[in-house]
Amino acid sequence: MKKRSLAGIFIALAAIFLVALGVTGCGNLSYYWQNTQGHIAVMNAAKPVQEWLDDAQTSDPTKRRLQLAQRIREFASKELALPNNASYRRYADLKRSAVVWNVVAAPPYSLQLKTWCFAVVGCVGYRGYYNEADAKAEAERVKAEGYEVNVYGVPAYSTLGYLNWVGGDPLLNTFITYPEGELARMIFHELAHQVLYVKDDTTFNESFATAVERLGGQLWLNAHGSEAARKEYEAFDGKRREFKALALRTRERLSQIYKQNRPLTGKESAQNATDLIANQKQLAMQQLRDEYAQLRASWGGFAGYDRFIAQANNASLGAQAAYDELVPQFEAVFEKNDKNWKAFYQAIQSITHLPKDERRAALLAMTK
Repeated sequence: MKKRSLAGIFIALAAIFLVALGVTGCGNLSYYWQNTQGHIAVMNAAKPVQEWLDDAQTSDPTKRRLQLAQRIREFASKELALPNNASYRRYADLKRSAVVWNVVAAPPYSLQLKTWCFAVVGCVGYRGYYNEADAKAEAERVKAEGYEVNVYGVPAYSTLGYLNWVGGDPLLNTFITYPEGELARMIFHELAHQVLYVKDDTTFNESFATAVERLGGQLWLNAHGSEAARKEYEAFDGKRREFKALALRTRERLSQIYKQNRPLTGKESAQNATDLIANQKQLAMQQLRDEYAQLRASWGGFAGYDRFIAQANNASLGAQAAYDELVPQFEAVFEKNDKNWKAFYQAIQSITHLPKDERRAALLAMTK
């Protein structure tokens, strides 16, 4: 009892520390409070993996997944030079499908995401809620301001290493059942955020973590994955790459439409230009749906991206871009550094102090 009470005190202090840093929220007090309560609940639900393994009530499938996750966790530190700390050595069953729900928004004729600003981690292109209804309410509020919005569930998030002193980020039921390759990618992605995080640059941060997860995930499967796991990953990743290529083509079409058809001065000219953009945008979105239908048919009816297509708009497409845009450049830098993880991290960290535009230019220069 005493041990649990002390743990509760530490968790409460950690949550207060997190709010003070601005890691979990921005804006008004109620938003801070819901995030504090939400994170405390997650941390309270987490127990060391060994406790779950020793518990007779833990199902055998869950035990096997936890054991696999621990092997992946060790691989992350030993082979990928990712932090060797408390994160992902505990597990929590939250009894829900997502840990948080993110709200993203973009103007009607732009893929540039609306940002929300945090005290320490800077401005990011999303706002998270532990309650789905709260996220939807925020989405409606932002929509009333004239934005296109999207709400999606998030299986994991990183506290950037700030809370490793009270147990770190836990494994969660929201992703523990992922196929082996995807489970490895998830753990590597979130640990990568503890290696590098730049204020006010969501695309840089997420693309870096995505590059680490892709490269690391393939290494894990090559070294430790079964033949069945490798085939499963290859099949799914092939579909993912095709879908992302489709989304990229759509973003490029929309970007050209928005760039080439800026509203003109004068009320009538401006309205005509806006109508033209709207019509061209509608055609581009229909082309997205048509091309997806062809892809889906070639996949034998695999429906994994149906929800995305049904809700596709500037907000969802802009959010996806944040995770993909700079991945080829990061992967090229990894190759340039002889696939040495520590050298790769050091190379990227050496440009993080630069202003955003200069940082992008420096990243590109590293690939040449």
